[in-house]
Amino acid sequence: MKTATLNNGITMPMLGFGVYQIAPEQTEAAVVGALQSGYRLIDTAAAYGNEEAVGRAIRASGVPRDDVFITTKLWVQDAGEAAAAKAIDTSLQKLGLDYLDLYLIHQPYGDVHGAWRAMEAAVQAGKIRAIGVSNFHPDRVMDLMLHNRIVPAVNQIETHPFYQRESELAFHREHGILTQSWASFAEGQNDIFKHPVLSAIAAKHGKSVAQVILRWLNQRGIAVIPKSVTPARVLENAQIFDFELDAQDMAQIAALDTGKSLFLDHRDPERVKWLSGMKIHD
Repeated sequence: MKTATLNNGITMPMLGFGVYQIAPEQTEAAVVGALQSGYRLIDTAAAYGNEEAVGRAIRASGVPRDDVFITTKLWVQDAGEAAAAKAIDTSLQKLGLDYLDLYLIHQPYGDVHGAWRAMEAAVQAGKIRAIGVSNFHPDRVMDLMLHNRIVPAVNQIETHPFYQRESELAFHREHGILTQSWASFAEGQNDIFKHPVLSAIAAKHGKSVAQVILRWLNQRGIAVIPKSVTPARVLENAQIFDFELDAQDMAQIAALDTGKSLFLDHRDPERVKWLSGMKIHD
């Protein structure tokens, strides 16, 4: 398994298993299957509603806890110093863990500075090994860095062949932040799995389009967390380290970039209002 060293010296797998939109009743079996297929990073979030199932899966898998890298995330409702401190403990309790490997601010809204102070305190207390953000544009990351002690280790953002985020990737590299992709497959939009350019590259290497996309992201230094509840696809998605895309392949995929999100603009006032109004608990 390929790994990256985060800016605090911690090692993180470049391939993980995501559980976004997996129902709680399916999550345990999916995560056990992923761990048995060789995955060692599991990505969840308080907002996904399946932290407890992830925790059960880790215990049921037989894989030692210290061999698994667990990420979860703080929802907007719990931004703020006191609320974030409570949310961290709640996630630990639901997961049944003594510590988290990575904890992210899920959205760049609310009192993120207060939340970050609580996260820094949790690092100092040994509850969290690394902290980062998700869906933060470079200006928001810079604001966080300038007014706090710990530089984010990771920024998890929408990244796929149709939205390649070159400027964000360059910014992250400059500041020692690892980019992690969500929606690596663009959630199937634009008929991505049958795209002629990606299909031709896949045929050239004897791989699937999904494998080509994940390999392309990894070769750009981007960590990935693909999701599937189909065991064969889970296993297939892990088999990306036995081939390499050449310069021509990379250039052809680069030409697919539209420079636009396929999902949401995190700077759109209506989207800010919508996300900030979402409640995940009483």
